[in-house]
Amino acid sequence: MPKNPVSVEELFGIDALLSDEERAISAVVRSYVEKRIKPEVSRWFEDGELPVVELARELGELGVLGMHLDGYGCAGTSAVAYGLACIELEAGDSGVRSLVSVQGSLAMNAIHAFGSEEQKMRWLPSMAAGEVIGCFGLTEPDFGSNPAGMRTNAKRDGDDWVLNGTKMWITNGNVASVAVVWARTDEGVRGFIVPTDSRGFSANPIHRKLSLRASVTSELVLENVRVPRDGVLEGATSLRGPLTCLNEARFGIIFGTMGAARDCIEAALSYGIERVQFDKPIAGYQLTQKKYADMALEWGKGMLLALHLGRLKDQGSLAPEQVSAGKLNNARSALEIARVCRGILGANGVTLEYPIMRHMNNLESVYTYEGTNEMHTLVIGEALTGLAAYR
Repeated sequence: MPKNPVSVEELFGIDALLSDEERAISAVVRSYVEKRIKPEVSRWFEDGELPVVELARELGELGVLGMHLDGYGCAGTSAVAYGLACIELEAGDSGVRSLVSVQGSLAMNAIHAFGSEEQKMRWLPSMAAGEVIGCFGLTEPDFGSNPAGMRTNAKRDGDDWVLNGTKMWITNGNVASVAVVWARTDEGVRGFIVPTDSRGFSANPIHRKLSLRASVTSELVLENVRVPRDGVLEGATSLRGPLTCLNEARFGIIFGTMGAARDCIEAALSYGIERVQFDKPIAGYQLTQKKYADMALEWGKGMLLALHLGRLKDQGSLAPEQVSAGKLNNARSALEIARVCRGILGANGVTLEYPIMRHMNNLESVYTYEGTNEMHTLVIGEALTGLAAYR
Protein backbone atom coordinates (compact mmCIF):
# COMPACT_ATOMS: atom_id res chain seq x y z
CA MET A 1 0.00 0.00 0.00
CA PRO A 2 1.44 3.42 -0.91
CA LYS A 3 2.29 5.81 1.88
CA ASN A 4 -0.35 8.43 2.70
CA PRO A 5 -1.99 8.89 -0.72
CA VAL A 6 -4.22 11.95 -1.09
CA SER A 7 -7.44 12.31 -3.05
CA VAL A 8 -7.82 14.79 -5.90
CA GLU A 9 -10.03 16.85 -3.60
CA GLU A 10 -7.29 16.98 -0.97
CA LEU A 11 -4.68 17.82 -3.60
CA PHE A 12 -6.57 21.00 -4.42
CA GLY A 13 -7.82 21.75 -0.90
CA ILE A 14 -11.43 21.85 -2.06
CA ASP A 15 -12.91 21.51 1.43
CA ALA A 16 -11.27 24.76 2.49
CA LEU A 17 -13.24 26.58 -0.21
CA LEU A 18 -16.62 25.40 1.10
CA SER A 19 -18.80 26.53 3.98
CA ASP A 20 -19.86 24.16 6.74
CA GLU A 21 -23.36 23.99 5.22
CA GLU A 22 -22.00 23.21 1.76
CA ARG A 23 -19.80 20.43 3.12
CA ALA A 24 -22.75 18.99 5.05
CA ILE A 25 -25.04 18.98 2.00
CA SER A 26 -22.34 17.36 -0.11
CA ALA A 27 -21.75 14.68 2.53
CA VAL A 28 -25.46 13.84 2.84
CA VAL A 29 -25.90 13.40 -0.90
CA ARG A 30 -22.64 11.44 -1.19
CA SER A 31 -23.81 9.06 1.54
CA TYR A 32 -27.14 8.52 -0.25
CA VAL A 33 -25.38 7.79 -3.54
CA GLU A 34 -22.92 5.38 -1.93
CA LYS A 35 -25.65 3.42 -0.19
CA ARG A 36 -28.50 3.59 -2.71
CA ILE A 37 -27.22 4.29 -6.21
CA LYS A 38 -23.78 2.73 -6.60
CA PRO A 39 -24.75 -0.79 -5.48
CA GLU A 40 -27.55 -0.92 -8.08
CA VAL A 41 -26.59 1.33 -10.95
CA SER A 42 -24.52 -1.12 -12.99
CA ARG A 43 -27.54 -3.45 -13.13
CA TRP A 44 -29.85 -0.57 -14.05
CA PHE A 45 -27.44 0.46 -16.80
CA GLU A 46 -27.15 -3.08 -18.13
CA ASP A 47 -30.92 -3.56 -18.09
CA GLY A 48 -31.60 -0.12 -19.57
CA GLU A 49 -33.89 0.95 -16.76
CA LEU A 50 -34.13 3.34 -13.84
CA PRO A 51 -36.77 3.17 -11.06
CA VAL A 52 -37.61 6.84 -11.55
CA VAL A 53 -40.85 6.91 -9.54
CA GLU A 54 -39.21 5.28 -6.53
CA LEU A 55 -36.04 7.38 -6.74
CA ALA A 56 -37.97 10.61 -7.21
CA ARG A 57 -39.67 10.17 -3.85
CA GLU A 58 -36.35 9.36 -2.19
CA LEU A 59 -34.68 12.35 -3.79
CA GLY A 60 -37.61 14.50 -2.70
CA GLU A 61 -37.13 13.35 0.88
CA LEU A 62 -33.43 14.11 0.50
CA GLY A 63 -34.40 17.66 -0.50
CA VAL A 64 -32.52 17.90 -3.81
CA LEU A 65 -35.47 18.37 -6.21
CA GLY A 66 -35.57 22.07 -7.02
CA MET A 67 -33.30 22.63 -4.04
CA HIS A 68 -31.97 25.92 -5.44
CA LEU A 69 -35.48 27.40 -5.82
CA ASP A 70 -37.16 29.47 -3.10
CA GLY A 71 -40.48 28.64 -1.50
CA TYR A 72 -43.21 26.14 -2.45
CA GLY A 73 -41.53 23.29 -0.58
CA CYS A 74 -38.10 23.91 -2.13
CA ALA A 75 -35.01 24.14 0.04
CA GLY A 76 -33.76 27.49 -1.30
CA THR A 77 -30.08 26.55 -1.10
CA SER A 78 -27.22 28.40 -2.75
CA ALA A 79 -26.22 27.66 -6.33
CA VAL A 80 -22.93 26.21 -5.09
CA ALA A 81 -24.74 23.83 -2.74
CA TYR A 82 -26.88 22.65 -5.66
CA GLY A 83 -23.75 22.19 -7.76
CA LEU A 84 -22.11 20.12 -5.05
CA ALA A 85 -25.19 17.89 -4.91
CA CYS A 86 -24.92 17.44 -8.69
CA ILE A 87 -21.31 16.31 -8.29
CA GLU A 88 -22.30 13.55 -5.90
CA LEU A 89 -25.34 12.50 -7.95
CA GLU A 90 -23.30 12.22 -11.15
CA ALA A 91 -20.55 10.35 -9.31
CA GLY A 92 -23.30 7.76 -9.02
CA ASP A 93 -24.53 8.08 -12.59
CA SER A 94 -25.29 10.83 -15.10
CA GLY A 95 -28.80 9.44 -15.43
CA VAL A 96 -29.56 10.12 -11.78
CA ARG A 97 -28.21 13.66 -12.00
CA SER A 98 -30.27 14.13 -15.18
CA LEU A 99 -33.41 13.07 -13.35
CA VAL A 100 -32.78 15.74 -10.70
CA SER A 101 -31.71 18.35 -13.26
CA VAL A 102 -34.75 17.91 -15.50
CA GLN A 103 -37.12 17.92 -12.53
CA GLY A 104 -35.63 20.95 -10.78
CA SER A 105 -33.73 23.10 -13.25
CA LEU A 106 -36.02 22.59 -16.23
CA ALA A 107 -39.61 21.61 -15.37
CA MET A 108 -39.86 23.14 -11.89
CA ASN A 109 -37.73 26.14 -12.76
CA ALA A 110 -39.94 26.95 -15.76
CA ILE A 111 -43.02 27.04 -13.53
CA HIS A 112 -41.16 28.91 -10.77
CA ALA A 113 -39.78 31.55 -13.15
CA PHE A 114 -42.68 32.04 -15.55
CA GLY A 115 -45.79 30.60 -13.92
CA SER A 116 -48.61 32.24 -12.02
CA GLU A 117 -48.94 31.97 -8.25
CA GLU A 118 -51.73 29.45 -8.76
CA GLN A 119 -49.55 27.32 -11.03
CA LYS A 120 -46.68 27.43 -8.56
CA MET A 121 -48.90 26.40 -5.66
CA ARG A 122 -50.50 23.62 -7.67
CA TRP A 123 -47.36 21.97 -9.02
CA LEU A 124 -44.16 22.90 -7.18
CA PRO A 125 -44.71 21.44 -3.67
CA SER A 126 -45.61 18.00 -5.04
CA MET A 127 -42.74 18.13 -7.55
CA ALA A 128 -40.27 19.12 -4.81
CA ALA A 129 -41.46 16.12 -2.80
CA GLY A 130 -40.99 13.80 -5.78
CA GLU A 131 -44.69 12.92 -5.76
CA VAL A 132 -45.17 14.42 -9.23
CA ILE A 133 -42.52 13.89 -11.91
CA GLY A 134 -42.06 16.50 -14.63
CA CYS A 135 -40.40 16.63 -18.02
CA PHE A 136 -39.38 19.46 -20.35
CA GLY A 137 -40.38 19.35 -24.00
CA LEU A 138 -38.20 21.59 -26.15
CA THR A 139 -35.96 19.48 -28.44
CA GLU A 140 -37.59 18.13 -31.61
CA PRO A 141 -36.54 15.38 -34.03
CA ASP A 142 -35.27 17.93 -36.57
CA PHE A 143 -34.43 20.84 -34.26
CA GLY A 144 -31.93 20.47 -31.44
CA SER A 145 -29.32 23.22 -31.57
CA ASN A 146 -31.76 25.52 -33.39
CA PRO A 147 -34.90 25.58 -31.21
CA ALA A 148 -36.17 28.61 -33.14
CA GLY A 149 -37.02 26.19 -35.95
CA MET A 150 -39.44 24.16 -33.83
CA ARG A 151 -42.52 22.85 -35.59
CA THR A 152 -44.65 22.16 -32.53
CA ASN A 153 -47.40 24.75 -32.58
CA ALA A 154 -50.21 26.00 -30.40
CA LYS A 155 -53.33 27.72 -31.69
CA ARG A 156 -56.02 29.51 -29.75
CA ASP A 157 -59.48 27.95 -29.69
CA GLY A 158 -61.70 30.12 -27.54
CA ASP A 159 -60.13 30.27 -24.09
CA ASP A 160 -58.13 27.09 -24.77
CA TRP A 161 -54.98 26.33 -26.74
CA VAL A 162 -54.61 23.31 -29.03
CA LEU A 163 -51.11 21.83 -29.33
CA ASN A 164 -49.70 19.67 -32.11
CA GLY A 165 -46.14 18.44 -32.60
CA THR A 166 -43.42 16.05 -31.55
CA LYS A 167 -40.62 16.38 -29.01
CA MET A 168 -37.57 14.10 -28.88
CA TRP A 169 -34.92 12.98 -26.37
CA ILE A 170 -37.09 13.97 -23.41
CA THR A 171 -35.77 12.75 -20.05
CA ASN A 172 -38.49 11.32 -17.75
CA GLY A 173 -41.02 11.65 -20.59
CA ASN A 174 -43.00 8.45 -20.23
CA VAL A 175 -42.99 8.43 -16.41
CA ALA A 176 -43.87 12.11 -15.98
CA SER A 177 -47.23 13.30 -14.72
CA VAL A 178 -46.74 16.77 -16.17
CA ALA A 179 -44.83 18.12 -19.15
CA VAL A 180 -43.68 21.68 -19.73
CA VAL A 181 -44.03 21.93 -23.53
CA TRP A 182 -42.72 24.78 -25.66
CA ALA A 183 -44.59 25.61 -28.85
CA ARG A 184 -44.67 28.20 -31.58
CA THR A 185 -47.69 30.52 -31.53
CA ASP A 186 -48.74 33.65 -33.42
CA GLU A 187 -47.51 35.54 -30.35
CA GLY A 188 -44.07 33.94 -30.19
CA VAL A 189 -42.75 30.83 -28.42
CA ARG A 190 -44.91 30.02 -25.39
CA GLY A 191 -44.69 27.47 -22.60
CA PHE A 192 -47.59 25.20 -21.63
CA ILE A 193 -48.13 23.03 -18.56
CA VAL A 194 -49.56 19.81 -19.96
CA PRO A 195 -50.75 16.95 -17.71
CA THR A 196 -49.59 13.79 -19.44
CA ASP A 197 -52.99 12.16 -19.10
CA SER A 198 -54.40 14.81 -21.45
CA ARG A 199 -56.27 13.43 -24.45
CA GLY A 200 -53.97 13.32 -27.48
CA PHE A 201 -50.76 13.24 -25.44
CA SER A 202 -48.51 10.18 -25.70
CA ALA A 203 -44.96 9.37 -24.67
CA ASN A 204 -42.93 6.61 -26.28
CA PRO A 205 -39.77 5.30 -24.60
CA ILE A 206 -36.56 5.37 -26.66
CA HIS A 207 -34.74 2.04 -26.55
CA ARG A 208 -31.41 0.65 -27.81
CA LYS A 209 -29.39 3.47 -26.24
CA LEU A 210 -25.67 2.94 -25.63
CA SER A 211 -25.45 5.95 -23.31
CA LEU A 212 -27.57 7.12 -20.35
CA ARG A 213 -29.05 3.66 -20.17
CA ALA A 214 -29.95 4.20 -16.50
CA SER A 215 -32.31 6.99 -17.52
CA VAL A 216 -35.79 7.23 -19.04
CA THR A 217 -35.67 8.94 -22.45
CA SER A 218 -38.79 9.48 -24.52
CA GLU A 219 -40.49 10.89 -27.58
CA LEU A 220 -43.51 13.09 -26.84
CA VAL A 221 -46.35 13.23 -29.37
CA LEU A 222 -49.07 15.87 -29.12
CA GLU A 223 -52.12 15.43 -31.34
CA ASN A 224 -54.72 18.15 -30.80
CA VAL A 225 -53.91 18.34 -27.09
CA ARG A 226 -56.19 20.90 -25.50
CA VAL A 227 -54.68 23.11 -22.78
CA PRO A 228 -56.89 25.55 -20.86
CA ARG A 229 -55.89 29.16 -20.36
CA ASP A 230 -54.62 28.46 -16.85
CA GLY A 231 -52.07 26.02 -18.33
CA VAL A 232 -50.11 28.75 -20.11
CA LEU A 233 -46.87 30.11 -18.59
CA GLU A 234 -47.82 33.76 -18.92
CA GLY A 235 -44.33 35.01 -18.04
CA ALA A 236 -42.70 33.39 -21.09
CA THR A 237 -43.43 34.91 -24.49
CA SER A 238 -40.28 34.12 -26.49
CA LEU A 239 -37.35 31.71 -26.74
CA ARG A 240 -35.84 33.51 -23.77
CA GLY A 241 -38.11 31.36 -21.60
CA PRO A 242 -36.77 27.90 -22.45
CA LEU A 243 -33.23 29.17 -22.97
CA THR A 244 -33.20 30.60 -19.44
CA CYS A 245 -34.18 27.19 -18.12
CA LEU A 246 -31.47 25.49 -20.20
CA ASN A 247 -28.87 27.76 -18.65
CA GLU A 248 -29.96 26.52 -15.22
CA ALA A 249 -29.55 22.92 -16.36
CA ARG A 250 -26.15 23.64 -17.90
CA PHE A 251 -24.98 25.07 -14.61
CA GLY A 252 -25.66 21.73 -12.92
CA ILE A 253 -23.71 19.95 -15.64
CA ILE A 254 -20.63 22.10 -14.97
CA PHE A 255 -20.48 20.56 -11.51
CA GLY A 256 -21.96 17.15 -12.29
CA THR A 257 -19.35 16.20 -14.88
CA MET A 258 -16.68 16.65 -12.22
CA GLY A 259 -18.45 14.00 -10.15
CA ALA A 260 -18.30 11.46 -12.96
CA ALA A 261 -14.65 12.35 -13.60
CA ARG A 262 -13.78 12.05 -9.92
CA ASP A 263 -15.38 8.62 -9.70
CA CYS A 264 -13.35 7.49 -12.73
CA ILE A 265 -10.10 8.80 -11.24
CA GLU A 266 -10.79 7.12 -7.91
CA ALA A 267 -11.50 3.80 -9.63
CA ALA A 268 -8.35 4.08 -11.76
CA LEU A 269 -6.19 4.95 -8.75
CA SER A 270 -7.54 2.05 -6.70
CA TYR A 271 -7.05 -0.35 -9.60
CA GLY A 272 -3.55 0.88 -10.40
CA ILE A 273 -2.41 0.44 -6.81
CA GLU A 274 -3.73 -3.12 -6.63
CA ARG A 275 -2.90 -4.30 -10.15
CA VAL A 276 0.60 -5.82 -10.29
CA GLN A 277 2.52 -6.27 -13.54
CA PHE A 278 6.24 -7.09 -13.80
CA ASP A 279 6.32 -7.51 -10.00
CA LYS A 280 5.15 -3.95 -9.33
CA PRO A 281 1.81 -2.10 -9.05
CA ILE A 282 1.10 -0.37 -12.35
CA ALA A 283 0.48 2.83 -10.37
CA GLY A 284 4.18 2.85 -9.60
CA TYR A 285 5.27 3.26 -13.22
CA GLN A 286 6.13 6.68 -14.57
CA LEU A 287 3.80 6.51 -17.58
CA THR A 288 0.82 5.68 -15.35
CA GLN A 289 1.70 8.37 -12.84
CA LYS A 290 1.85 10.95 -15.62
CA LYS A 291 -1.70 9.98 -16.55
CA TYR A 292 -2.82 10.36 -12.94
CA ALA A 293 -1.11 13.74 -12.60
CA ASP A 294 -2.54 15.08 -15.85
CA MET A 295 -6.04 13.95 -14.98
CA ALA A 296 -5.81 15.39 -11.48
CA LEU A 297 -4.80 18.77 -12.92
CA GLU A 298 -7.70 18.78 -15.38
CA TRP A 299 -10.13 17.75 -12.65
CA GLY A 300 -8.80 20.42 -10.30
CA LYS A 301 -9.07 23.15 -12.91
CA GLY A 302 -12.59 22.06 -13.77
CA MET A 303 -13.60 21.95 -10.11
CA LEU A 304 -12.16 25.38 -9.36
CA LEU A 305 -13.90 26.77 -12.45
CA ALA A 306 -17.21 25.28 -11.29
CA LEU A 307 -16.86 26.79 -7.82
CA HIS A 308 -15.93 30.18 -9.27
CA LEU A 309 -18.95 30.18 -11.57
CA GLY A 310 -21.14 29.04 -8.68
CA ARG A 311 -20.00 31.98 -6.57
CA LEU A 312 -20.74 34.33 -9.47
CA LYS A 313 -24.22 32.83 -9.77
CA ASP A 314 -24.87 33.31 -6.07
CA GLN A 315 -23.83 36.95 -6.49
CA GLY A 316 -26.25 37.32 -9.39
CA SER A 317 -23.52 38.13 -11.91
CA LEU A 318 -23.12 34.89 -13.92
CA ALA A 319 -23.36 35.54 -17.67
CA PRO A 320 -24.63 33.00 -20.24
CA GLU A 321 -21.26 32.89 -22.03
CA GLN A 322 -19.61 31.99 -18.73
CA VAL A 323 -22.02 29.08 -18.34
CA SER A 324 -21.06 28.00 -21.86
CA ALA A 325 -17.37 28.18 -20.95
CA GLY A 326 -17.94 25.98 -17.92
CA LYS A 327 -20.09 23.43 -19.73
CA LEU A 328 -17.71 23.24 -22.70
CA ASN A 329 -14.59 22.84 -20.59
CA ASN A 330 -15.88 20.46 -17.96
CA ALA A 331 -17.85 18.12 -20.23
CA ARG A 332 -14.85 17.87 -22.54
CA SER A 333 -12.37 17.34 -19.69
CA ALA A 334 -14.53 14.76 -17.94
CA LEU A 335 -14.93 12.73 -21.11
CA GLU A 336 -11.17 12.72 -21.75
CA ILE A 337 -10.51 11.75 -18.12
CA ALA A 338 -12.91 8.81 -18.43
CA ARG A 339 -11.18 7.64 -21.60
CA VAL A 340 -7.73 7.74 -20.02
CA CYS A 341 -8.98 5.95 -16.91
CA ARG A 342 -10.51 3.24 -19.09
CA GLY A 343 -7.09 2.70 -20.67
CA ILE A 344 -5.43 2.29 -17.27
CA LEU A 345 -7.81 -0.57 -16.50
CA GLY A 346 -7.09 -2.29 -19.82
CA ALA A 347 -9.62 -4.98 -20.70
CA ASN A 348 -11.18 -4.73 -17.24
CA GLY A 349 -12.13 -1.17 -18.10
CA VAL A 350 -14.83 -2.25 -20.55
CA THR A 351 -16.83 -4.27 -18.01
CA LEU A 352 -19.56 -3.13 -15.64
CA GLU A 353 -17.51 -4.48 -12.75
CA TYR A 354 -15.97 -1.01 -12.76
CA PRO A 355 -17.80 2.31 -13.29
CA ILE A 356 -15.51 3.86 -15.87
CA MET A 357 -16.94 2.66 -19.19
CA ARG A 358 -20.44 3.43 -17.92
CA HIS A 359 -19.38 6.98 -17.06
CA MET A 360 -17.55 7.29 -20.37
CA ASN A 361 -20.63 6.27 -22.36
CA ASN A 362 -22.83 8.61 -20.33
CA LEU A 363 -20.47 11.53 -20.81
CA GLU A 364 -20.76 11.14 -24.57
CA SER A 365 -24.38 12.25 -24.13
CA VAL A 366 -23.54 14.96 -21.60
CA TYR A 367 -20.98 16.29 -24.10
CA THR A 368 -23.87 16.75 -26.55
CA TYR A 369 -26.99 17.64 -24.58
CA GLU A 370 -27.90 21.05 -23.14
CA GLY A 371 -25.92 22.59 -26.00
CA THR A 372 -23.37 20.68 -28.05
CA ASN A 373 -19.63 21.17 -27.79
CA GLU A 374 -19.76 23.05 -31.09
CA MET A 375 -22.56 25.41 -30.05
CA HIS A 376 -20.86 26.39 -26.81
CA THR A 377 -17.66 26.96 -28.77
CA LEU A 378 -19.53 29.43 -30.97
CA VAL A 379 -21.13 31.16 -27.97
CA ILE A 380 -17.67 31.78 -26.55
CA GLY A 381 -16.36 32.81 -29.95
CA GLU A 382 -19.13 35.37 -30.30
CA ALA A 383 -18.48 36.70 -26.80
CA LEU A 384 -14.78 37.21 -27.61
CA THR A 385 -15.21 38.73 -31.08
CA GLY A 386 -18.68 40.27 -31.09
CA LEU A 387 -19.35 38.32 -34.29
CA ALA A 388 -21.93 35.55 -34.57
CA ALA A 389 -20.72 32.53 -36.56
CA TYR A 390 -23.72 30.20 -36.26
CA ARG A 391 -24.48 30.26 -39.99
